[in-house]
Amino acid sequence: MALAATATLMAAPAHANPDLAKAKNCMACHAAATRLVGPSFKDIAARYKGQKDAEALLATKVLKGGAGVWAPIPMPANPQVSDAEAKTLVKWILAQK
Repeated sequence: MALAATATLMAAPAHANPDLAKAKNCMACHAAATRLVGPSFKDIAARYKGQKDAEALLATKVLKGGAGVWAPIPMPANPQVSDAEAKTLVKWILAQK
């Protein structure tokens, strides 16, 4: 029974929260409400609020990196993050208020 429960949890999609952001090293440069090396998650959500393509655009940036949007310091690609995790993280980021 315990093995079945563990297998179910491992097969479930990642639920974005600060723990996933920490696990994928997002928190090394970003924080929920204050700017670190990069913008806060709250500022990212505010900038992209209502933008139809925001999820796809930001998921691509999480995966491949980007530069020049917030400051001259580039955001490196994050090879630790899967496509599904990037989408989950971005949905969580865009929900920040």
